[in-house]
Amino acid sequence: MYNDLAKILISKEEIDKRIKELAAKLDEDYCGKRPLMVCILKGSTMFYADLLRAMTIPLEMDFMAISSYGNKTKSSGEVRMIKDLDRSIEGRHLVIVEDIVDSGYTLSYLKRMLNSRHPESVKICTLLDKFECREVPLEPDYKGFDIGNEFVVGYGLDYAEKYRNLPEIGILKEEIYS
Repeated sequence: MYNDLAKILISKEEIDKRIKELAAKLDEDYCGKRPLMVCILKGSTMFYADLLRAMTIPLEMDFMAISSYGNKTKSSGEVRMIKDLDRSIEGRHLVIVEDIVDSGYTLSYLKRMLNSRHPESVKICTLLDKFECREVPLEPDYKGFDIGNEFVVGYGLDYAEKYRNLPEIGILKEEIYS
C-alpha cells in the first residue's frame, strides 16, 4: 500500500498529538452538557474512536452513514443517507465527527437536516480541512489540520475502500486514481 503513496503528509505522532488537543478543547466546551458525538461512517471511524478515548467528560455516541463520493475522488454534491441516527436529538448538543471537509456539500446538507430536528446545537469536528476546495459556505468548529488539494488516504480515509487501515495520512499517487 505504501508504494501507492507519493508521500506521508501527516504522521501518526502528529495525529495523536492533535487529537489530544482537540479532545481537551471539546472537554472544556462541553463540560456538563453530555454531548452526542456523531460519527460519520466509514471514514471518520478511526478519528472518532481515538478522539472519544481522549475525551474525559460524559458523552454519548451515535453513527450516521452518508455518501457523496462513491468511487470518485471528488464529491458529486448529491448526498445519499445510508444510515440515520438511532435516537432523537431534540434539545441535545451534537458534535458531528468527520474525517475531511472539502467541498462542504455533504456537511452543509447534514447540518441543515440535523438542525431541522431541533437540537440545542450542532457543531462540526473534522480531522482534515481542505478549505481551498470549499464550494459552499461552511466552517468547521474544530479541526485538526488544514491541507491542500491533494487526494489523501489513510487513518480511515480511502480510495475505493482501500488504504483506510494506514496509521498515517498520505498523498495518493495520481496514477492510482486517474
